[in-house]
Amino acid sequence: MALARADLESLLRARRLDRTLTTAHPPVDPHDAAALAPSGIPSLDARLGGGLRRGHVSEIVGVRSSGRTSLLLQTLAASTTRGELVALVDALDMFDVESAAAAGIDLARLLWIRGHVVTNPGLCADMNQRALEQAIRAFTLVLQAGNFGLVVLDVAEAPTHAIRRLPFTTWMRVQRMVEGSQTACLLVGSEPLARSAAGLTVQMRNAECGVRNECGVRNAECGIRFGDSLFDGLTLDARIVRARARNESDAPVRLTTVVPDCA
Repeated sequence: MALARADLESLLRARRLDRTLTTAHPPVDPHDAAALAPSGIPSLDARLGGGLRRGHVSEIVGVRSSGRTSLLLQTLAASTTRGELVALVDALDMFDVESAAAAGIDLARLLWIRGHVVTNPGLCADMNQRALEQAIRAFTLVLQAGNFGLVVLDVAEAPTHAIRRLPFTTWMRVQRMVEGSQTACLLVGSEPLARSAAGLTVQMRNAECGVRNECGVRNAECGIRFGDSLFDGLTLDARIVRARARNESDAPVRLTTVVPDCA
């Protein structure tokens, strides 16, 4: 049995699969810029162990209005602030440039690839599927080009059935492309897509409202905040799920968003 295992591990190393299947990853220095891509949110980076692992695939997952876009913009801004080039494959062409600039993203360092996937394709489902495949192809081309500190594929509003129709080898190819590089690869979706061995999933959701009191009224700690009858921002929970641990961290990280003052 020991000999058979040794032969298997030798074969995996020869095909460069040992890093994802048999090798325990060494601890990473949280201050090592060559190994980590911080999100720019101290509380979240502390839970991430310093940031997203470079050379691996991670993901941000959440339903609409869960804060996934806010976290994405903050992460892109942190990368451009460090002087890195970043790329965003925006499969549904929903990226808002004004919001990006307000978040601090250096647009001169951003490669924005606009797709044409739609949420409700109707009778054009086949065309929508081809549009999704084109977005994946553009994503892999950017990864192959290199020189990017962060590369993102945003398919958060794509129809779930279209995502599930993609070949299962799609994400395996992505993992092989980014492995060993200095690029942090990030997928954004409404549900988990893929992550590599040292990658992780950040599950976003609105903070749960407090329990009801004896009168049946909930307390004020809810996800949506209002001030003077105007929308003030969101209170969010980010839960970290690691591939190897196969479970969620003990407690979510509490995050907040603030509506910018346009006055």
